[in-house]
Amino acid sequence: MYPRQLARTGRFSFGAPRAFTVAPDGRRVVFLRTRAGDDPVSCLWCWDADGGERLLADPVELGAGGGGAEGVPPEEAARRERARERTSGITGYATDAAVGVVAFALAGRLWTVPADGGGVPREVPVAGHVTDPRPDPTGARIAYVSGGALRVTEIDGTGDRALAEPEGPDVRYGLAEHVAAESMGRMRGYWWAPDGGGLLVARVDESGVGRWWIGDPSDPARPPRAVRYPAAGTANAEVTAWVLGVDGTRTEVVWDRAGFEYLTDAAWDGHGIRLAVQSRDQRTLRVLAADPADGTTRTVDERRDAAWVELVPGALTRTASGTPVHVVEDEETRRLRIGAEALTPPGLQVRAVLGADGERVFFTASDEPTETHVWSHHPAEGFTRVSREPGVHSATAAGGTLVLDSRTESGDSVTVWRDGAVAGRIASSAEEPLIRPRPVRFHCGERAIRTALYLPSWYEPSRGALPVLLTPYGGPGMQVVRRDGAWDAGLAQWFAEAGFAVVVADGRGTPGRGPAWEKWSHGDKVGAALEDQVAALHAVARERPELDLSRVAIRGWSYGGHLAAAAVLRRPDVFHAAVAGAAPFDQRWYDTHWQERFLGHPDEHPEAYDRSSLIAEAPALRRPLLMIHGVLDDNVAVAHTLRMSAALLAAGRPHSVLPLPGATHRVTDAAQSVRLHRYELDFLRRALASPVV
Repeated sequence: MYPRQLARTGRFSFGAPRAFTVAPDGRRVVFLRTRAGDDPVSCLWCWDADGGERLLADPVELGAGGGGAEGVPPEEAARRERARERTSGITGYATDAAVGVVAFALAGRLWTVPADGGGVPREVPVAGHVTDPRPDPTGARIAYVSGGALRVTEIDGTGDRALAEPEGPDVRYGLAEHVAAESMGRMRGYWWAPDGGGLLVARVDESGVGRWWIGDPSDPARPPRAVRYPAAGTANAEVTAWVLGVDGTRTEVVWDRAGFEYLTDAAWDGHGIRLAVQSRDQRTLRVLAADPADGTTRTVDERRDAAWVELVPGALTRTASGTPVHVVEDEETRRLRIGAEALTPPGLQVRAVLGADGERVFFTASDEPTETHVWSHHPAEGFTRVSREPGVHSATAAGGTLVLDSRTESGDSVTVWRDGAVAGRIASSAEEPLIRPRPVRFHCGERAIRTALYLPSWYEPSRGALPVLLTPYGGPGMQVVRRDGAWDAGLAQWFAEAGFAVVVADGRGTPGRGPAWEKWSHGDKVGAALEDQVAALHAVARERPELDLSRVAIRGWSYGGHLAAAAVLRRPDVFHAAVAGAAPFDQRWYDTHWQERFLGHPDEHPEAYDRSSLIAEAPALRRPLLMIHGVLDDNVAVAHTLRMSAALLAAGRPHSVLPLPGATHRVTDAAQSVRLHRYELDFLRRALASPVV
């Protein structure tokens, strides 16, 4: 049964290699992988050009048992939640510049292991629980975070000391604040100097941020947990940056924090420190060069946009010679400018900068939104597409070696290329899905909305038209119509096998089609997205008589759940039932950086929040609605669903609520996940049992 396999395999992430680091000589690749497709415990591995793969560290062998949550510091648990981490054990690591030594945390303890296989893992004695350990580039020391302090120890465990300690209970050093990790994509909070003599460290003070309490009512003996949550329009954490010398010196990096309160990214390479800072309204992004000696900064690049400046991952990359990568865009194309002259072509939408190997820059981009390819640029060769097969590709490169991570409809693979030829493959132990997606693809309507239709493999026209299920994400930040055969496509096929014609569409607001397409969501996160779901549905129905438009349901999670609820509230003429999971019903209760990007500050643009929120529309409900929410969700608080339910009850509108005890924004319990999908299916079958008028 597919939902059971989906839960048991961590959505097929177990057994799949990931988190690659290539040595500067190109002969070693360090990575993470669990031992089997149903094993959640992540181990540390190395691929070697001469000897193939070898295991560097196994949590079970190191006495960590199942490698679960026991002993994991709260800071690490929060990092895993923000990163949507599904494995346990060794979930992250870092190396020195030569990729000679690897450091990792396991159950709050610090370990190192030689990357070349010339030794065994060794525990390094330190003071307190460890989060995010990172060796310095020379391999002489390791920095780590413990109890909000940024600490350093010699590689042998001697000389452990704090370089910065929190001045209060709401202060911490070296970790990303909530909005950085959840909404900006910045998971890190410190960066080593190339010579190992100091670090650039973020200091986070959350004392001014509102406090929320997250508790599980199914366990009244368990006290609630306090979290600092910066809801839209409220105070953010105060984030400053400091250069900390290993000799104890301390220098603040100074910039206009009143005008640019977001630290979105940072880097420290052989050409110096660079920081990316963003204004609260997100319409201006500056790249600053900082002097580590006195902390002064100067602007080296600035971008402005009338809606918001998109944060492109890796955009602080520089080549070995110091040539910078800049992001430029017009309405139609987001492009890279490498140095003064090299510019990606119109229509090629840049997704992320992967890094530089010498003077060669690697990045991902799309000229067709359902595909993401790896590209490279070299001054002597220009722009070249590296990946070929239709799919979603990424890569890591160094020393003339490129690790190409490819996810296609025919399967996933990781190929090691060296000097233009295949040097090997990194094996995957991920399970083969019990269901293979069978999408029929469309470009729907005048906007050419990328759409996929999934029909039952057993379907014959003589059986009559099928009830329809839409399963969108449908809005900013995520695509669901891709050429990669991922788990969500398999789940769409599973619902199809249960007797539905499943329609999946990526309308306006989704990435991959250029700035103008993405920024349709500015000022209204629901209107255009819902309009495009309806347009795609009707376009497919005109071509395929298998769709019964008198029985149409919609389901989604997070923003997709919000869109599903909006569909039955605002278009009951089209949608006859909805499942809304973890839905942010009131947009004012989501975080500052994400929400204000699209809707502005709620004090300045209250009408935008009113347009995009749904609780006031509760009296309009006329269709079956199932709302699902994890009671420990600290991303979209369960208060959203509870208050929506209260408004529906006050309006006399029947509805269903399914609380998930112990669940956060992710449903990670395997048994709960399986039963949840069955519950959804049963609800949809009952709701669409007969044509709805």
